[in-house]
Amino acid sequence: MERIFTFITTPVYIIFIVLELYISHRERLGLYNFKETRNSLLLGLGGLLMDVLMKGLTFFVLDGLARFSPLWDFWQQHPLAAWAGVFFAQDFCFYWLHRAEHYCRVLWAVHSTHHSAERYNLTVALRSSMFQPLYRYLFYVPAALLGFDALHIMFIYAVNQTYQFFLHTETVGRLGFLEKFMVTPSHHRVHHASNVNYLDKNMGQVLIIWDKIFGTYAEEDPNDPTYFGLTKPLPSQKFTDVAFDEWRHLAEDLSKPGLDWKDKFNYIFAPPGWSHDGSTLTSNQLRQIGEKSPMGKEVFH
Repeated sequence: MERIFTFITTPVYIIFIVLELYISHRERLGLYNFKETRNSLLLGLGGLLMDVLMKGLTFFVLDGLARFSPLWDFWQQHPLAAWAGVFFAQDFCFYWLHRAEHYCRVLWAVHSTHHSAERYNLTVALRSSMFQPLYRYLFYVPAALLGFDALHIMFIYAVNQTYQFFLHTETVGRLGFLEKFMVTPSHHRVHHASNVNYLDKNMGQVLIIWDKIFGTYAEEDPNDPTYFGLTKPLPSQKFTDVAFDEWRHLAEDLSKPGLDWKDKFNYIFAPPGWSHDGSTLTSNQLRQIGEKSPMGKEVFH
C-alpha cells in the first residue's frame, strides 16, 4: 500500500516543483538555488534509504506493541473508526516528535538539515532529517499502545507527509477558515523562519490545534517578514557541511575545557543554544531579551 502511494505521489511532486520553478522564473521571485536544491534532493535520497533500512524494525516494534493493547480487537473490528483514530494519534505523536527535535540539541543536530535552506520552496519538503528514521518510531509507541497497528500508523504518516509537501511554498497566501485548525503554508513559513518571534513555532504536521493547545503557535506577521535558514548560516553548500555542520558545533561545545558531566549532558539534551557560561542563548532566552542579529536573526553560536 505504501509503495503504491509513493508511486502515485512522486510524479505529482515533480509536476508541482516544475510549476513552482516556472512561477518563480516568470515572476522573478528567486525561490530556487541550484546548490540548495541539489542538497535537498540528496538529503531526500539519504532519508529514503534510512527509511528503507529501518522499516522492518519500525513495523516489528509498533505492530508488536499494538497487539498487546486492549484496544487492538476494537480497531480491527471497526476499520473506519481505526483510520479516523490513527489520523489523530499519528498527528499528535508527530507534534511531539517535531517539538523534541527543536528542544533537544542532539535531535536538532539531525533535524537542522531540514531548516538549513535559505530559499523556501517545494524541494525543501524533500530536504529530510536524514537520520530521523533511527528514532522516529519511538515517538509512535503511544499510538501503538492505543492498539493502532503498524500498517495504519506508517501509512497515515506517509499520507500526512504528502500533505506537508505542499506547505513548503511562498506562492500560497493565507487560507482563511482553514488557518483555524489546519497547518497551512503561512503557518509553516513561520516554522521555517529564523526570526526571533518565529523560532520553534508551529510544529504540527496537518493539524495546527496541537500548537494552539501547547503554546507553540504563532501567526505570520506582515510587519515581521520571514528570514529562512538557520540562525547561523552554513559555512558552505558542500553536502558535508549541510549534513554535519551542527554535529561539528555540538562536538566543539562538548570539547570545551572545564565542563562537568552535567554541562556535557545539557549540551547534548538541553535546547539548542544552551551554554554553561551564557555565551549562547536558547530561543526562549533570546525572546525574553529581544536580542536579534543585524539581519533580524537570532544567534545561537
